[in-house]
Amino acid sequence: MNDLPPATRLLTNEPASSHGSVTLDYDARLMRRKRLVTAAGEGFLVDLPAVTNLDSYWGFELQDGRAIRIVPAEENVLLITGDLARLAWHIGNRHTPCEIHETYLLIREDHVLEGMLRGLGARITRVSRPFAPESGAYGTGRTMGHDHGHSHGHSHPPGMPFHSHDHHSDDGHIHHHGAHFHGGEQAE
Repeated sequence: MNDLPPATRLLTNEPASSHGSVTLDYDARLMRRKRLVTAAGEGFLVDLPAVTNLDSYWGFELQDGRAIRIVPAEENVLLITGDLARLAWHIGNRHTPCEIHETYLLIREDHVLEGMLRGLGARITRVSRPFAPESGAYGTGRTMGHDHGHSHGHSHPPGMPFHSHDHHSDDGHIHHHGAHFHGGEQAE
């Protein structure tokens, strides 16, 4: 099957008609350049000017005017109830993406965090649903989780209070961190 024309822009509102959809999990909804495949098996290229959080967008407009909808994929998450303010503080203290609701919190399945939260009195249920956590204090970035007992050391040049960096963790994964301050505040 031939590929569709490339995407030329992001759409914030649903257009009058749609050609198809792409289902993307939370990680995949943060992208810059990637070939995506619709539910019908048609590929198309997305080449954005910068890494973009797609959570705020309805979909893509292709070069020929057709629209492709972004559908958040179901993911394995933990539904957390209990003392939400206290539990949210501990989750946030670990820079873990968290979806906040009035009566519950959602985080991705994580056995280390699950154990910690249960130890704090949380009631936890495993569910499968789309995951769309808070995007950060400035609304444009993402919280980049990184805990599990590892740390990273680095210094800042004078006049450079924030930066981005990657590091390897004990679990063998590479974790990327968006720009952030060291000293109590985090910038997205």
